[in-house]
Amino acid sequence: MGTGARPSFGVARPMKGGAPAPATESRLGLSLDMGGDQFPDLDSADLPGLDMLDETPESIALNEAMTRLSDRANSVADLGPRVEGFEASVHKIKEQVLPRLLERVDPEAAATLTKDELAEEFRPIILEVLAELKLTLNRREQFALEKVLIDELLGFGPLEELLTDPDITDIMVNGPEQTYIEKKGKLTIAPIQFRDEEHLLQIAQRIVNQVGRRIDQTTPLADARLKDGSRVNVIIPPLSLRGTAISIRKFSEKPITLDNLKDWGAMSEKMATALKIAGACRFNVVISGGTGSGKTTMLNALSKMIDPGERVLTIEDAAELRLQQPHWLPLETRPPNLEGKGAISIGDLVKNALRMRPDRIILGEIRGAECFDLLAAMNTGHDGSMCTLHANSPREALGRMENMILMGDIKIPKEAISRQIAESVDIIVQVKRLRDGSRRVTNVTEVIGMEGEVIVTQELFKFEYMDEGADGKIIGEYRSTGLRPYTLEKARQFGFEQAYLEACL
Repeated sequence: MGTGARPSFGVARPMKGGAPAPATESRLGLSLDMGGDQFPDLDSADLPGLDMLDETPESIALNEAMTRLSDRANSVADLGPRVEGFEASVHKIKEQVLPRLLERVDPEAAATLTKDELAEEFRPIILEVLAELKLTLNRREQFALEKVLIDELLGFGPLEELLTDPDITDIMVNGPEQTYIEKKGKLTIAPIQFRDEEHLLQIAQRIVNQVGRRIDQTTPLADARLKDGSRVNVIIPPLSLRGTAISIRKFSEKPITLDNLKDWGAMSEKMATALKIAGACRFNVVISGGTGSGKTTMLNALSKMIDPGERVLTIEDAAELRLQQPHWLPLETRPPNLEGKGAISIGDLVKNALRMRPDRIILGEIRGAECFDLLAAMNTGHDGSMCTLHANSPREALGRMENMILMGDIKIPKEAISRQIAESVDIIVQVKRLRDGSRRVTNVTEVIGMEGEVIVTQELFKFEYMDEGADGKIIGEYRSTGLRPYTLEKARQFGFEQAYLEACL
């Protein structure tokens, strides 16, 4: 090493004999001798399964998940199909014909006719107007124009064709230019459009006026219902920033039973039997679930098991329950008038219902202090009362009931509230809408009583997720926990002891 030269780091030597391997250069520019028998070169062929590392099920699933995330992050919002072609041309002609048609028709007289009678009356007038406008239409266009005009005058305009489709369960109008529908649990955009915001507002007003409600600047949101029992919610600007929004929850014209739900995979055979017994043996039932999970459908199905000789009262904000009993009286709340007075709440109706000699009281949904009135009814000789509420699990449903009672002005300790719930409620049925669009009963839970300050429950049935099919359908199984039901004594009084025991074990 010469004078002033930088000392070298030296070269790594093999620890035992063997020809030195060629030196490789490190990132620092240093010569590293990696040879020798001590550290032989690794050959992928010598390692079994090394070439398969990238193809393990875990890595494939990870790659697929990352690809889906990337696709979603880079996707562009699609506002859906526009109304065009034949439909657009019919709507354009409708805009020209409608004002002239209204000049020749008495609206009050037209309102007394059915749609078919009105179509007969309109046909010659429409032909006359078309001749005036020098428009020639073929038979198909004439029929389409008649339908659109009658829907506009007597029905709900563009919403009519969606309302008559039995496969559609939800209609969501987000302003005049965008409408979504739910079919078989999946959301898709509907090929309909409103003329403008004023047109959409007119239809919203027509819907709510039918049930004595109103929608305007002083009351910009309203709950209503259609003649077939479908539930409607309307919210208008300035609360809705994209124009008038209408949400319609349609209900099947044919009553849905627990057997139907079992056949559709919403529950198992044993669960259906246990719930039938719960309905027949006057168990106090709370149905818990998220929005659109099927709470009201479950309540309607359970009501089929009520004895026809019992007097049943239902109480709701907007009447949507359709019980399958002969002795059934539906009650509905009333919003305040323009001066902000005259409102009748669910709590008021529950108190009044207790004076109407009911056997059972059924609440469409509990949201506040009326929960205490319902528990009082369950505890004072109105066994078999039912209600629905929003919660994600049976334990959360109990917590929500406690919170709802505390929302009122009732000055009683929390422990007393918990005890009241534990003594009143027999069973909580948890329903969920899974991500594949299917609706399932995920838990059937009994409320046993109190232990200290805690409400004690035991699970009778639960749905266990197992896998997801290639078509995106969720695969799972309904399992019985095999516990002896605490409510067996109630079932014994009605002669269903053995059937209930066999269903649960």
